[in-house]
Amino acid sequence: MTRTLPAPAAAGTDERFGPRLWGLLLVLAGNMLIDALEVSVAVVALPAIGTDLGQPPTVTQWAMTGFAAGFGGLLLFGARVVTLLGRRRVYLAALLAFAAASVLSALAHDPWLLLATRLAKGFCAALTAPTGLAIITGHFPEGGPRNRAVSVYTLFGAGGFTAGLILSGWLTETSWRWAFAFPAPVVLLLFACGLRLIPRSDEGTVPSTPRGATENTAKGRSVPTGAAESALKGRGELRDQPPPGRTRTTTRHFGIPSALTLLGALLALVQGITRLPAHGWSDPRAVGPLCTAALLLSAFRQIERRSTAPLLNLGPLRGNPTLTRSAVGAACLNGSYLGLLFVLTYQAQTLAGWSPLRTAFALLPAAAPPALTAPAAGRLVARFGAPRLIVAGAACAFAGTLLQFRPHPWPLDYPARMLPTLLLVGAAFVLSFAALNVQAMSRLAPADRLTGSGLYQTAVQLAAVLAVALCAALLAAHAPVPGAGPAAAAAACRPALTLVAALGLLGLLVGLTGLIRTQPPPSSPHHGE
Repeated sequence: MTRTLPAPAAAGTDERFGPRLWGLLLVLAGNMLIDALEVSVAVVALPAIGTDLGQPPTVTQWAMTGFAAGFGGLLLFGARVVTLLGRRRVYLAALLAFAAASVLSALAHDPWLLLATRLAKGFCAALTAPTGLAIITGHFPEGGPRNRAVSVYTLFGAGGFTAGLILSGWLTETSWRWAFAFPAPVVLLLFACGLRLIPRSDEGTVPSTPRGATENTAKGRSVPTGAAESALKGRGELRDQPPPGRTRTTTRHFGIPSALTLLGALLALVQGITRLPAHGWSDPRAVGPLCTAALLLSAFRQIERRSTAPLLNLGPLRGNPTLTRSAVGAACLNGSYLGLLFVLTYQAQTLAGWSPLRTAFALLPAAAPPALTAPAAGRLVARFGAPRLIVAGAACAFAGTLLQFRPHPWPLDYPARMLPTLLLVGAAFVLSFAALNVQAMSRLAPADRLTGSGLYQTAVQLAAVLAVALCAALLAAHAPVPGAGPAAAAAACRPALTLVAALGLLGLLVGLTGLIRTQPPPSSPHHGE
């Protein structure tokens, strides 16, 4: 049983925490910021990667989707690894692996090596992002200190996407390789500090759970409260040693076959989608990966059915439409957002010839508002309710995409066309991203929150993978011929924008169903509904 230490005697009157806890918080929040910017750092750099490596968007999209695939496809497996090996050792090992993968990404001259390193970094994020909040919950006293720590952690995560855009635009002006390499020294510094500051589980935890803390890391990088709360229920999750009373045989069921088949199916599906424009449905080079994906998904299902400890536990989804609705809504929001940024970056750099730095600053209106308003997200949800905010956010995202279908002149008209879209999408995240997190956890029993939050985050990340891959395929299928006029250049992006709009519309429709009030189960809490 995990030994717990009492809260400091002065906690009731003095809610400050000392230098060691501040140091721990900065390590965890700093790593959360690095994890968060890994998505946006690739957005602006994609055209430069394609030029340098001589690859079309259907290949360079792997630099963006590879990270999301490693994160989402291995998130449930990562939770199992942390559970069995302990959060401290896994967290520190993941930091080292992340730094090494950053260096290899910057040195890659082959797109598949770049994909492998991006997958590795996504898996490292799957190990560290949820664990960081669990460490905060376990080692910061309840009340003001913990709430303040969660707020700082949230702010760093939400600001990471914005920081990634700016840094990527600036560094890519020199070389896209610097944009992929710069996290390495930062993460090594965090590792050195973490060796001293990240506690072992037997150094004591604070047993109580956070008071409805709302945390998100914008654009597909959220860290669910439920994971932290459930990890502290005294059942042995996230310990440095196997729990007493269990044999090493039962606690070492990692679920590696399930993880490999699920990740393989996801990668094969993306590969098949992106090859269709060039090869068509009759070519084995496109149909083969799609068939492989179907076979691997079937194998994953069989492995999970026969496993005594399956990775994918759908129990929290059964009889819980709130979690299902929230997961679909968040997946649509994240998928449509990243798909839109992919298309707009293609328009700005590939078609209109903008520089990476100009593109990065142009995209800021969609990224900065969520970061600036993150500390107030919980109060916004408490005042207006999660369902209303979710619908309002989905409506803004959908309306922003629709603006891209207006007739417009070429070259790209930023003030009249792109800027209003980005402002509406930024407002969508301000309104609904935190609300979706709150609603997802609102009707889960404490024992189901770890599993439920894992399912929610997996859906969010996988939507990003598939949306970007589909947008890349549609852009490739309708690419304008060399020397095409403005009308052809604008029309080339219309099918991809239609996909983004369809995702936005689906998110709006799903959100509207949440306005129909239903009575919660007697045993479940009711927040934000």
